Amino acid sequence: MSDMSAGKKGSVIFSGFRALGLYSNHLAHVLRFHKKHREFYVLTAVGQCFHTYNVSNALPEDISSLAADRMLVYAAFGKLISAFAKNKEVVHTYTGHQADVHLLLPFGDHLISVDKDNVVIIWDVESEDTYLQISYDKASFEVSALMHPSTYLNKILFGSSQGSLQLWNIKSNKLLFTFPGWASAVTVLQQTPAVDVVGVGLASGQIIIHNIRFDETLMKFQQDWGPVTALSFRTDGHPIMASGSPIGHIGLWDLEEKKFVTQMRNAHTTAIAGLTFLQNEPLLITNGADNAIRVWIFDVAGGDGRLLRQRTGHSAPPTKIQHHDQSSLNILSAGQDGTLQSFSTVHERFNKSLGHGTLNKTRAKKKGVRNDTAKLPAITTFASETARQSDWDGIIACHRGFLVTTTWNYQRGSIGAHKLEPERFNKNRSLNVHATAVDITSCGNFAVIALSSGHIDVYNMQSGFHRGHYGKDKAHAGAVRGLSVDALNQLTVSVGADRLLKIWRFRSKELLHTHSLPAAPASSLLHRDSGMLAIALDDFTIHILDMETRRTVRRFSGHRGQINDMTFSPDGRWLITASMDCTIRTWDLPSGSLVDCFLVDAAAVSLSMSPTGNFLASSHVDGLGIYLWSNNTLCSLVSLRPLPADYEPTVIMLPGTCPSRDTEEEEVLDADSSEMAEYISPAQLDEHLITLSLLPDSRWKNLLHLDIIKVCACHYRSFKIPPKLPKAAPFFIPTIPGLVPQFALPSTPSEDQSKIVNLGVLAQKSTFYLQLENALDSNSYEEPVKLLRELGPSAIETELRALSPDMGGDVRVMQSFLKMISSILQSKRDFDLAQAYLALFLKLHLRFIADQPELMEEAESVSAHLEETWMSMQMLLNQNICLLSYIKSALL
Repeated sequence: MSDMSAGKKGSVIFSGFRALGLYSNHLAHVLRFHKKHREFYVLTAVGQCFHTYNVSNALPEDISSLAADRMLVYAAFGKLISAFAKNKEVVHTYTGHQADVHLLLPFGDHLISVDKDNVVIIWDVESEDTYLQISYDKASFEVSALMHPSTYLNKILFGSSQGSLQLWNIKSNKLLFTFPGWASAVTVLQQTPAVDVVGVGLASGQIIIHNIRFDETLMKFQQDWGPVTALSFRTDGHPIMASGSPIGHIGLWDLEEKKFVTQMRNAHTTAIAGLTFLQNEPLLITNGADNAIRVWIFDVAGGDGRLLRQRTGHSAPPTKIQHHDQSSLNILSAGQDGTLQSFSTVHERFNKSLGHGTLNKTRAKKKGVRNDTAKLPAITTFASETARQSDWDGIIACHRGFLVTTTWNYQRGSIGAHKLEPERFNKNRSLNVHATAVDITSCGNFAVIALSSGHIDVYNMQSGFHRGHYGKDKAHAGAVRGLSVDALNQLTVSVGADRLLKIWRFRSKELLHTHSLPAAPASSLLHRDSGMLAIALDDFTIHILDMETRRTVRRFSGHRGQINDMTFSPDGRWLITASMDCTIRTWDLPSGSLVDCFLVDAAAVSLSMSPTGNFLASSHVDGLGIYLWSNNTLCSLVSLRPLPADYEPTVIMLPGTCPSRDTEEEEVLDADSSEMAEYISPAQLDEHLITLSLLPDSRWKNLLHLDIIKVCACHYRSFKIPPKLPKAAPFFIPTIPGLVPQFALPSTPSEDQSKIVNLGVLAQKSTFYLQLENALDSNSYEEPVKLLRELGPSAIETELRALSPDMGGDVRVMQSFLKMISSILQSKRDFDLAQAYLALFLKLHLRFIADQPELMEEAESVSAHLEETWMSMQMLLNQNICLLSYIKSALL
């Protein structure tokens, strides 16, 4: 890989594919109704993309505002606004704002946008021209909300942070009326089902139902949970208003009786970003910054809503991700929100949440997760195994700062039956001891748990019983940082803060080997199939230990920060590492070199390579999603060359929720200029190498056995009835027999044609014969060699027989043939053909050559060239055989 191509691509092996587990952020969702499909579509922003369930293309920056009309979706990012058709294709881009845009409102054929400098621009959607621009003084009227009152032609209502409202006619550019407000900033403006009546949400928590036609307040409500973040009104015959709050509660208000009806507590764990009742349906759609979209249905007495369906991801960044089974379809993810979730790489409907860790599962069910006083902190690391997951729990997890480890059941999608805690501490949780590393045996029967005190315990996964510990008292003098069991349950390997690596016999718990490490280890990872153990050290280096020889076989250095996670490729050839220096590096174990490196904006905290090798999954600092990277080596030719020591990686954007078309186009353009375009091998790689002809074996291997083949053919023909020639003229034009098809010239029979055989015709010289004669003078044998390559075995034999004086040939031409063989051997090309032609020539003319001194002299010259070529070839073959046998038998 050249530096130029590396600079363009960033990573040779991996390219961004898509993101999993992202559903919503702090922006309110947008509801669209598709007239043709007769369906509602929900749009939510997730970083640089928006979802419509389908998804959009990625934008260069995070989306700051989202809106939609009947035809287009509008997304503001930075100072620009893009209009999307069919949710993916950017059809319009609006440029003109000098500050970041934070409010959007589609209005017929126009789009209204407001930026942070308090500038309002009204755009013509089709022409992308500015129709009108209004600049407000921030001190007197800072725009915080806007809406179009229903049936008010060309009218827009603006709300301000100062509390006042203004009604403008945007066609005539006139301020029609100013509402004094209610001494609190306007956060939400929402049209009610009644004409002229608007719902106003205030920062004080007040909700005002106001008639803007008569400037009359109809009713007021007070929300006790802080500012109003969203408002929505039911339109299915029930006069209910829903209001959102910053702490995730939803209030429901009866507009007829002017009273509070009920509350939906903890609808989201963060502020309610958006509320929308579906038109004429008892369904409420909500979203929040907790990365969740929920649909509530109001079909029970009391007016309360129950959860109908939802799409949820982690509400806090993932701490550890890992592929769960060999199918590569499911990724387990533990987040800082304390949940363990499974994300499908196929479709979101296969996602599932295994819930929140708790010490008392029954009490958690009764009180709810949010009110559970026994809930556990976030999972720091976990191990999973599918061998016996249908019989008992197959996942075991460590929790931050907790001694207790929990089991989880993937198939039931819940926390498991056992809480594994050693008895030696007598449940004294005031001790500063916690679980640091876990592993499950490949059979799924045993769990091995390491503690910060240096102890390592073994438990039975089915019963939860303690089955022993390693070492007389402790396995290590310091905290255990890494723990692994091999594929056959023979060995357990552990690394500790005491700078020791210890290999134990799994069943008898005896210590077999101790290896001293140059620095304290941070973590370890065992590739069970190859027996390679990767150890990340605190000095930012990586050591690879071969479990069979128990020696360090590779040392990798280059990271400039703490190594967060490691993962092996399925075949064990690559080790992929992520560090706090924001790089993701791929190390090639057989060559012991760095073959790929790229930068990301946020450091990766966890990595997992799929068991099929098609995707690399990563989770990042402050990111809620799981990002998939495609393995390019599976579908294209990729040259993996060691990167130079001074290689500077380039930054790659994290993949969005769908592949970016721009990136795909760039890759197509770069493909032509890339060094890794399809390689076309030259006829001869090097003049010192011996090259074969690549002709089919049937063209030269049978030259010495033509007499046997002809005898067999005669016997075969004797058993067959000879075919009769058709009387009529053939449909196809007759051709001359040979490997190169040539049409036969039409012969016109003459009445005076003589039946006497012409001996002069028989003695006619062939083209090959003439070329050999000419080559004696020019000393160029390319043409006769080219002609022989095109002839079949029988034709070649005929040509070589015709060189003898008995058949009308000449000694000089035979000498020319031997010189042709010498020239082939000297050029070191067509080595197999030279051998075959020479063998047939000697078979036909050996006795005659022995009687001719000039032919003997030429034959000796050919023999010398042949012996020299054979010696060099034999040396190369022996070297290659030795190298191959070393690679097969030698260990890393």
